[in-house]
Amino acid sequence: MKLPHADPPTADGEAWRLPQHARLIVYEARDGGELLTIYDCGAAQKPPSAQVVGNLGRVRAEHELERSPTGYVVKLREPARLVRQECDPDHFVVETTG
Repeated sequence: MKLPHADPPTADGEAWRLPQHARLIVYEARDGGELLTIYDCGAAQKPPSAQVVGNLGRVRAEHELERSPTGYVVKLREPARLVRQECDPDHFVVETTG
């Protein structure tokens, strides 16, 4: 689900642009599903840019990972994009854009 104020997905509609300091908060459900909440900047006091239901499979961009009791936080260190996988639309990958 894309929030009204979210940065629009890329032209193909299957990827979201993530700025260098973006954070992805991944909430893990008991059934194995995940909710990905995207923030453009972890330091900004702003609402999330987007929320996506699905599983984050891999992060192929420079980042830090922090575990929490309800999931984990991915702190990006370079611009990237969150891409929906064609073979399994419930899975996403973070790829560097550089």
